[in-house]
Amino acid sequence: MTSRRPTPGSQSSLREANRARIVDSLKVHGRLTQVELAGVTGLSPATVSNIVKELSGYGILHTSASSRSGRRAVEVSLARQLGLVAGLHFSSRHLRVAVADVAHTVIAENSVPVALEHRYDRELDRAALLLGDMMESVEADLSDLLAIGLALPVPVDQTTGMVAAPGILRGWDGVRVGEQLEARLQRPVLVSSDAEAGALAEYRFGAGSGSRGLAYLRVGHTISAALLVDGEPFRGTTGKAGQIGHVTIDENGPICRCGSRGCLETLAGGPALLELFRGDPGMQRLRDLLARADTGDASARRVIADAGRHIGIAAANLCNLFDPDLIVVGGQLAGAGETLIAPLRHSLERSVLAGIGESARIVQGELGERAELLGALALAIDNVGVVADSAVTSVGA
Repeated sequence: MTSRRPTPGSQSSLREANRARIVDSLKVHGRLTQVELAGVTGLSPATVSNIVKELSGYGILHTSASSRSGRRAVEVSLARQLGLVAGLHFSSRHLRVAVADVAHTVIAENSVPVALEHRYDRELDRAALLLGDMMESVEADLSDLLAIGLALPVPVDQTTGMVAAPGILRGWDGVRVGEQLEARLQRPVLVSSDAEAGALAEYRFGAGSGSRGLAYLRVGHTISAALLVDGEPFRGTTGKAGQIGHVTIDENGPICRCGSRGCLETLAGGPALLELFRGDPGMQRLRDLLARADTGDASARRVIADAGRHIGIAAANLCNLFDPDLIVVGGQLAGAGETLIAPLRHSLERSVLAGIGESARIVQGELGERAELLGALALAIDNVGVVADSAVTSVGA
Protein backbone atom coordinates (compact mmCIF):
# COMPACT_ATOMS: atom_id res chain seq x y z
CA MET A 1 0.00 0.00 0.00
CA THR A 2 1.32 3.46 -0.92
CA SER A 3 2.14 5.70 2.06
CA ARG A 4 -0.01 8.82 2.49
CA ARG A 5 2.55 10.63 4.69
CA PRO A 6 2.14 14.38 4.05
CA THR A 7 4.85 16.06 1.99
CA PRO A 8 7.16 18.17 4.20
CA GLY A 9 6.11 21.83 3.97
CA SER A 10 2.61 20.98 2.74
CA GLN A 11 -0.55 22.29 4.41
CA SER A 12 -1.24 18.81 5.79
CA SER A 13 2.25 18.61 7.25
CA LEU A 14 1.80 22.03 8.88
CA ARG A 15 -1.52 21.00 10.46
CA GLU A 16 0.07 17.81 11.76
CA ALA A 17 2.96 19.79 13.26
CA ASN A 18 0.53 22.21 14.91
CA ARG A 19 -1.44 19.33 16.43
CA ALA A 20 1.75 17.80 17.80
CA ARG A 21 2.79 21.18 19.22
CA ILE A 22 -0.45 21.44 21.18
CA VAL A 23 -0.24 17.85 22.45
CA ASP A 24 3.40 18.33 23.50
CA SER A 25 2.53 21.53 25.37
CA LEU A 26 -0.22 19.75 27.30
CA LYS A 27 2.17 16.91 28.15
CA VAL A 28 4.47 19.45 29.79
CA HIS A 29 1.93 21.75 31.46
CA GLY A 30 -0.94 19.36 32.16
CA ARG A 31 -3.86 21.77 31.78
CA LEU A 32 -4.02 25.06 29.90
CA THR A 33 -6.77 27.34 28.70
CA GLN A 34 -7.03 27.89 24.97
CA VAL A 35 -5.59 31.39 25.43
CA GLU A 36 -2.63 29.95 27.37
CA LEU A 37 -2.15 27.30 24.70
CA ALA A 38 -1.91 30.02 22.07
CA GLY A 39 0.72 31.75 24.19
CA VAL A 40 2.98 28.74 24.77
CA THR A 41 2.70 27.33 21.22
CA GLY A 42 2.87 30.61 19.31
CA LEU A 43 -0.22 29.60 17.33
CA SER A 44 -3.14 31.95 16.73
CA PRO A 45 -6.20 31.61 19.02
CA ALA A 46 -8.29 30.62 16.01
CA THR A 47 -5.86 27.84 15.05
CA VAL A 48 -5.77 26.58 18.62
CA SER A 49 -9.57 26.60 18.85
CA ASN A 50 -9.95 24.63 15.61
CA ILE A 51 -7.34 22.02 16.57
CA VAL A 52 -8.76 21.62 20.08
CA LYS A 53 -12.25 21.08 18.64
CA GLU A 54 -10.89 18.56 16.12
CA LEU A 55 -8.80 16.54 18.61
CA SER A 56 -11.58 16.60 21.21
CA GLY A 57 -13.83 14.96 18.65
CA TYR A 58 -11.29 12.17 18.24
CA GLY A 59 -11.05 11.66 22.01
CA ILE A 60 -7.45 12.89 22.19
CA LEU A 61 -8.17 16.09 24.14
CA HIS A 62 -10.64 16.86 26.90
CA THR A 63 -12.19 20.29 27.39
CA SER A 64 -14.04 21.77 30.35
CA ALA A 65 -15.44 25.13 31.37
CA SER A 66 -13.20 27.16 33.64
CA SER A 67 -13.00 30.61 35.19
CA ARG A 68 -9.78 32.65 35.22
CA SER A 69 -9.72 36.13 36.79
CA GLY A 70 -13.51 36.22 36.71
CA ARG A 71 -13.69 35.39 33.01
CA ARG A 72 -15.03 32.23 31.46
CA ALA A 73 -12.45 30.10 29.65
CA VAL A 74 -12.11 26.71 28.02
CA GLU A 75 -9.55 24.53 29.82
CA VAL A 76 -7.85 21.83 27.75
CA SER A 77 -6.06 18.64 28.84
CA LEU A 78 -5.07 15.33 27.31
CA ALA A 79 -7.81 12.73 27.55
CA ARG A 80 -7.18 9.87 29.94
CA GLN A 81 -7.71 7.44 27.10
CA LEU A 82 -4.18 8.24 25.99
CA GLY A 83 -2.98 6.22 28.93
CA LEU A 84 -1.61 6.17 32.45
CA VAL A 85 1.86 6.59 33.91
CA ALA A 86 3.37 5.92 37.32
CA GLY A 87 5.96 7.69 39.43
CA LEU A 88 8.05 6.14 42.22
CA HIS A 89 10.28 8.02 44.62
CA PHE A 90 12.65 6.20 46.94
CA SER A 91 13.86 8.62 49.59
CA SER A 92 16.08 7.63 52.49
CA ARG A 93 13.04 6.92 54.65
CA HIS A 94 10.01 6.45 52.38
CA LEU A 95 8.77 4.95 49.15
CA ARG A 96 6.16 7.15 47.49
CA VAL A 97 4.13 5.92 44.53
CA ALA A 98 1.62 7.73 42.35
CA VAL A 99 -0.45 6.89 39.28
CA ALA A 100 -1.51 9.70 36.93
CA ASP A 101 -2.89 10.23 33.47
CA VAL A 102 -0.79 11.98 30.85
CA ALA A 103 -2.52 15.27 31.69
CA HIS A 104 -0.68 15.15 35.06
CA THR A 105 -3.84 14.36 37.02
CA VAL A 106 -2.87 12.13 39.96
CA ILE A 107 -5.55 9.49 40.44
CA ALA A 108 -3.87 7.33 43.11
CA GLU A 109 -1.08 7.95 45.59
CA ASN A 110 0.48 5.99 48.45
CA SER A 111 3.49 6.07 50.77
CA VAL A 112 5.19 3.40 52.87
CA PRO A 113 8.25 3.60 55.15
CA VAL A 114 11.63 2.25 54.04
CA ALA A 115 14.15 0.79 56.47
CA LEU A 116 17.53 2.53 56.61
CA GLU A 117 19.28 -0.77 55.86
CA HIS A 118 17.50 -2.53 53.01
CA ARG A 119 18.17 -4.61 49.90
CA TYR A 120 17.31 -3.23 46.48
CA ASP A 121 15.60 -6.45 45.37
CA ARG A 122 13.19 -6.52 48.31
CA GLU A 123 12.29 -2.86 47.85
CA LEU A 124 11.74 -3.22 44.11
CA ASP A 125 9.58 -6.29 44.78
CA ARG A 126 7.55 -4.28 47.28
CA ALA A 127 7.26 -1.34 44.89
CA ALA A 128 5.95 -3.64 42.14
CA LEU A 129 3.35 -5.17 44.46
CA LEU A 130 2.24 -1.78 45.75
CA LEU A 131 1.93 -0.38 42.24
CA GLY A 132 -0.04 -3.42 41.13
CA ASP A 133 -2.50 -2.95 44.00
CA MET A 134 -2.88 0.74 43.18
CA MET A 135 -3.62 -0.01 39.53
CA GLU A 136 -6.34 -2.43 40.63
CA SER A 137 -7.82 0.29 42.85
CA VAL A 138 -8.37 2.50 39.80
CA GLU A 139 -9.77 -0.41 37.78
CA ALA A 140 -6.71 -0.70 35.59
CA ASP A 141 -3.83 -3.10 35.08
CA LEU A 142 -0.05 -2.77 34.99
CA SER A 143 -0.25 -3.28 31.22
CA ASP A 144 -2.15 0.02 31.02
CA LEU A 145 0.95 1.94 32.13
CA LEU A 146 2.75 3.65 29.27
CA ALA A 147 5.86 4.49 31.29
CA ILE A 148 7.19 4.63 34.85
CA GLY A 149 9.45 7.31 36.30
CA LEU A 150 11.73 6.26 39.15
CA ALA A 151 13.55 8.78 41.36
CA LEU A 152 16.39 7.54 43.59
CA PRO A 153 18.19 9.39 46.42
CA VAL A 154 21.52 9.08 44.60
CA PRO A 155 23.05 10.29 41.32
CA VAL A 156 22.39 7.96 38.41
CA ASP A 157 24.71 7.32 35.47
CA GLN A 158 22.38 7.52 32.47
CA THR A 159 24.82 5.51 30.35
CA THR A 160 24.89 2.45 32.61
CA GLY A 161 21.66 2.95 34.57
CA MET A 162 23.61 2.33 37.78
CA VAL A 163 24.20 4.39 40.90
CA ALA A 164 26.94 6.84 39.88
CA ALA A 165 28.53 7.17 43.34
CA PRO A 166 29.16 3.77 44.96
CA GLY A 167 28.76 3.58 48.72
CA ILE A 168 26.18 6.36 49.07
CA LEU A 169 23.18 4.00 48.86
CA ARG A 170 24.36 0.70 50.26
CA GLY A 171 22.78 -2.37 48.72
CA TRP A 172 22.16 -0.68 45.35
CA ASP A 173 25.69 -0.53 43.91
CA GLY A 174 26.31 -2.21 40.55
CA VAL A 175 22.58 -2.67 39.89
CA ARG A 176 20.91 -1.60 36.66
CA VAL A 177 17.90 -0.38 38.59
CA GLY A 178 15.69 0.53 35.65
CA GLU A 179 16.20 -2.86 34.02
CA GLN A 180 15.45 -4.63 37.30
CA LEU A 181 12.15 -2.80 37.74
CA GLU A 182 11.24 -3.28 34.08
CA ALA A 183 11.72 -7.04 34.52
CA ARG A 184 9.22 -6.99 37.39
CA LEU A 185 6.61 -4.76 35.74
CA GLN A 186 7.15 -5.43 32.02
CA ARG A 187 6.82 -1.70 31.40
CA PRO A 188 9.43 0.92 30.35
CA VAL A 189 11.18 2.59 33.31
CA LEU A 190 13.05 5.92 33.28
CA VAL A 191 15.45 6.55 36.19
CA SER A 192 16.86 9.78 37.63
CA SER A 193 18.11 11.17 40.92
CA ASP A 194 15.40 12.51 43.21
CA ALA A 195 17.05 15.95 43.19
CA GLU A 196 16.74 16.03 39.40
CA ALA A 197 13.10 14.94 39.63
CA GLY A 198 12.40 17.65 42.22
CA ALA A 199 14.11 20.25 40.04
CA LEU A 200 12.03 19.21 37.04
CA ALA A 201 8.78 19.47 39.01
CA GLU A 202 9.60 22.88 40.52
CA TYR A 203 10.63 24.15 37.08
CA ARG A 204 7.45 22.90 35.40
CA PHE A 205 4.85 23.47 38.11
CA GLY A 206 6.38 25.37 41.03
CA ALA A 207 8.82 28.01 42.18
CA GLY A 208 11.31 27.47 39.33
CA SER A 209 9.02 28.49 36.49
CA GLY A 210 10.78 30.63 33.90
CA SER A 211 14.29 30.16 35.30
CA ARG A 212 17.11 29.98 32.74
CA GLY A 213 19.57 28.44 35.19
CA LEU A 214 18.00 26.60 38.12
CA ALA A 215 19.77 25.01 41.07
CA TYR A 216 17.49 22.84 43.18
CA LEU A 217 18.72 21.99 46.68
CA ARG A 218 17.06 19.01 48.32
CA VAL A 219 17.73 19.20 52.06
CA GLY A 220 16.46 16.63 54.51
CA HIS A 221 17.79 13.32 55.78
CA THR A 222 20.37 13.68 52.99
CA ILE A 223 21.44 16.72 50.98
CA SER A 224 21.72 16.83 47.20
CA ALA A 225 21.22 19.21 44.32
CA ALA A 226 20.35 19.24 40.64
CA LEU A 227 21.08 21.74 37.90
CA LEU A 228 18.79 22.70 35.01
CA VAL A 229 19.77 24.89 32.07
CA ASP A 230 16.72 26.14 30.15
CA GLY A 231 14.76 23.27 31.69
CA GLU A 232 17.24 20.56 30.67
CA PRO A 233 19.29 18.69 33.30
CA PHE A 234 23.04 19.16 33.50
CA ARG A 235 24.34 15.87 34.93
CA GLY A 236 28.04 15.91 34.15
CA THR A 237 29.78 13.01 32.43
CA THR A 238 28.65 10.29 34.85
CA GLY A 239 25.61 11.83 36.53
CA LYS A 240 27.32 13.19 39.65
CA ALA A 241 26.93 16.91 38.93
CA GLY A 242 25.25 18.78 41.78
CA GLN A 243 26.26 16.49 44.65
CA ILE A 244 26.40 19.40 47.06
CA GLY A 245 25.92 17.13 50.08
CA HIS A 246 29.46 15.86 49.57
CA VAL A 247 31.19 19.21 49.25
CA THR A 248 33.87 19.39 51.95
CA ILE A 249 33.07 22.01 54.60
CA ASP A 250 35.52 20.84 57.30
CA GLU A 251 38.41 18.66 56.12
CA ASN A 252 38.95 17.50 59.70
CA GLY A 253 35.27 16.88 60.31
CA PRO A 254 33.29 13.66 60.82
CA ILE A 255 33.56 10.71 58.44
CA CYS A 256 30.81 10.82 55.83
CA ARG A 257 28.94 7.85 54.38
CA CYS A 258 30.76 8.54 51.09
CA GLY A 259 34.10 7.91 52.80
CA SER A 260 35.31 11.53 52.93
CA ARG A 261 35.56 13.82 55.96
CA GLY A 262 33.56 16.88 56.82
CA CYS A 263 31.05 16.75 53.96
CA LEU A 264 28.07 19.10 54.13
CA GLU A 265 25.81 16.17 55.02
CA THR A 266 27.84 15.43 58.17
CA LEU A 267 27.09 18.96 59.41
CA ALA A 268 23.63 19.78 58.03
CA GLY A 269 21.97 16.47 57.08
CA GLY A 270 19.09 15.10 59.13
CA PRO A 271 21.08 12.54 61.18
CA ALA A 272 23.69 15.17 62.12
CA LEU A 273 21.02 17.60 63.33
CA LEU A 274 19.16 14.98 65.33
CA GLU A 275 22.41 13.77 66.89
CA LEU A 276 22.62 17.13 68.65
CA PHE A 277 19.48 16.14 70.58
CA ARG A 278 20.66 12.66 71.48
CA GLY A 279 18.81 11.45 74.58
CA ASP A 280 15.73 13.57 73.89
CA PRO A 281 12.92 11.04 73.29
CA GLY A 282 10.83 13.69 71.57
CA MET A 283 13.41 14.29 68.86
CA GLN A 284 13.52 11.17 66.71
CA ARG A 285 12.71 12.44 63.22
CA LEU A 286 13.20 15.64 61.26
CA ARG A 287 9.52 16.36 61.58
CA ASP A 288 10.02 16.50 65.36
CA LEU A 289 12.75 19.10 64.89
CA LEU A 290 10.55 21.15 62.56
CA ALA A 291 7.60 20.96 64.94
CA ARG A 292 9.77 22.06 67.86
CA ALA A 293 11.16 24.98 65.86
CA ASP A 294 7.64 25.97 64.81
CA THR A 295 6.69 26.41 68.47
CA GLY A 296 9.59 28.82 68.92
CA ASP A 297 12.02 26.45 70.65
CA ALA A 298 15.33 28.33 70.66
CA SER A 299 17.56 25.24 70.44
CA ALA A 300 15.68 23.77 67.48
CA ARG A 301 15.69 27.07 65.64
CA ARG A 302 19.41 27.56 66.26
CA VAL A 303 20.24 24.09 64.94
CA ILE A 304 18.25 24.73 61.76
CA ALA A 305 19.82 28.17 61.32
CA ASP A 306 23.33 26.71 61.70
CA ALA A 307 22.45 24.12 59.07
CA GLY A 308 21.32 26.94 56.78
CA ARG A 309 24.66 28.70 57.19
CA HIS A 310 26.58 25.55 56.28
CA ILE A 311 24.36 24.93 53.25
CA GLY A 312 24.83 28.55 52.18
CA ILE A 313 28.62 28.11 52.04
CA ALA A 314 28.28 25.05 49.79
CA ALA A 315 25.60 26.79 47.71
CA ALA A 316 27.97 29.74 47.16
CA ASN A 317 30.51 27.33 45.67
CA LEU A 318 27.78 25.96 43.44
CA CYS A 319 26.86 29.48 42.34
CA ASN A 320 30.46 30.39 41.57
CA LEU A 321 30.76 27.32 39.33
CA PHE A 322 27.28 27.13 37.79
CA ASP A 323 26.01 30.76 37.95
CA PRO A 324 22.26 30.03 38.32
CA ASP A 325 19.69 32.81 38.36
CA LEU A 326 17.51 30.93 40.88
CA ILE A 327 18.02 28.54 43.77
CA VAL A 328 14.97 26.57 44.89
CA VAL A 329 15.23 24.93 48.31
CA GLY A 330 13.16 21.76 48.67
CA GLY A 331 13.10 18.63 50.77
CA GLN A 332 11.78 18.11 54.27
CA LEU A 333 14.04 20.63 56.00
CA ALA A 334 12.81 23.35 53.64
CA GLY A 335 9.61 23.19 55.68
CA ALA A 336 11.41 25.37 58.23
CA GLY A 337 11.01 28.28 55.81
CA GLU A 338 12.97 31.43 56.61
CA THR A 339 14.41 29.85 59.76
CA LEU A 340 16.58 27.86 57.34
CA ILE A 341 16.58 30.05 54.24
CA ALA A 342 17.42 33.44 55.81
CA PRO A 343 20.81 32.29 57.24
CA LEU A 344 21.40 30.26 54.05
CA ARG A 345 20.87 33.40 51.98
CA HIS A 346 23.09 35.50 54.25
CA SER A 347 25.89 32.91 54.19
CA LEU A 348 25.71 32.58 50.42
CA GLU A 349 25.79 36.34 49.84
CA ARG A 350 28.94 36.62 51.96
CA SER A 351 30.75 33.93 49.98
CA VAL A 352 29.48 34.16 46.41
CA LEU A 353 31.54 35.89 43.75
CA ALA A 354 30.30 39.48 43.43
CA GLY A 355 29.12 40.58 40.01
CA ILE A 356 27.50 43.46 38.20
CA GLY A 357 24.05 41.94 38.37
CA GLU A 358 22.14 40.51 41.29
CA SER A 359 23.13 37.20 42.84
CA ALA A 360 20.86 34.21 42.45
CA ARG A 361 17.45 34.50 44.09
CA ILE A 362 16.80 31.92 46.80
CA VAL A 363 13.24 30.74 47.33
CA GLN A 364 11.45 27.93 49.12
CA GLY A 365 10.01 25.23 46.87
CA GLU A 366 6.27 25.33 46.31
CA LEU A 367 5.62 21.60 45.95
CA GLY A 368 6.85 20.42 49.34
CA GLU A 369 7.80 16.79 49.80
CA ARG A 370 5.76 15.75 46.75
CA ALA A 371 8.12 17.54 44.34
CA GLU A 372 10.25 14.47 43.64
CA LEU A 373 7.20 12.25 43.08
CA LEU A 374 5.63 14.78 40.70
CA GLY A 375 8.97 15.00 38.92
CA ALA A 376 9.06 11.22 38.51
CA LEU A 377 5.60 11.39 36.91
CA ALA A 378 6.77 14.19 34.59
CA LEU A 379 9.78 12.09 33.61
CA ALA A 380 7.44 9.27 32.60
CA ILE A 381 5.07 11.57 30.73
CA ASP A 382 7.95 13.17 28.81
CA ASN A 383 8.83 9.72 27.51
CA VAL A 384 5.30 8.68 26.57
CA GLY A 385 5.68 10.64 23.28
CA VAL A 386 5.25 7.72 20.89
CA VAL A 387 1.69 6.99 22.06
CA ALA A 388 0.47 10.56 21.99
CA ASP A 389 2.21 11.35 18.71
CA SER A 390 0.82 8.26 17.00
CA ALA A 391 -2.65 9.20 18.19
CA VAL A 392 -2.23 12.67 16.67
CA THR A 393 -0.88 11.27 13.39
CA SER A 394 -3.77 8.83 13.08
CA VAL A 395 -6.21 11.75 12.88
CA GLY A 396 -5.03 12.29 9.32
CA ALA A 397 -4.99 15.39 7.19
